Amino acid sequence: MKNLFKNLAAFQQEVPVIHKGTQGYGYSYANLSTIFEVINPLLQKHGLGFTQLVGENNIKTIIFDVNSGETIETVTNIPDNVDLKGMNKFQVLGSAITYIRRYALSSALGLITDKDTDASGEQVKPTVTVTPKPITPACKQTLSTAQFEAMINTINDGNPETVLKALPKYTVSEQQMKAINIAIDKNQK
Repeated sequence: MKNLFKNLAAFQQEVPVIHKGTQGYGYSYANLSTIFEVINPLLQKHGLGFTQLVGENNIKTIIFDVNSGETIETVTNIPDNVDLKGMNKFQVLGSAITYIRRYALSSALGLITDKDTDASGEQVKPTVTVTPKPITPACKQTLSTAQFEAMINTINDGNPETVLKALPKYTVSEQQMKAINIAIDKNQK
């Protein structure tokens, strides 16, 4: 493991903080494609590589030294029975896989990819839960072309959660929903 640890340490000394500012639920982070853009040239420079294998209900992250074949492995479980509003089970699974890949890889390589609210002493304000009245189909508005385009722009700006919260208010065509799901998938990669 001597070669792997030496090369990993050199990589960690050179890799910058990766923080693009994509907005999440009250925090910001670097998405997976931004992380790859930064780390791949540095991994190559230091003779390192990685792979992430999706198992039955987990993701195995393997960091390896290209020349010696030495490896470090970690396994992260994929939670089941998670529901996200406005997403089907396949979309939830895809979202979970992307999320776990980002954090498992960041942890294994020692990357900083989001704002460190623990170390800065910031306190999270308690959230007030408001139970909205159910919207009956008669109360829903038809999603206009302008509203649809605004939603796509909001997703592309890194704020898919805003769109997911607003969707239940509208009657959305199958074609619009498909485009929204594609935009969300692209944003999460």
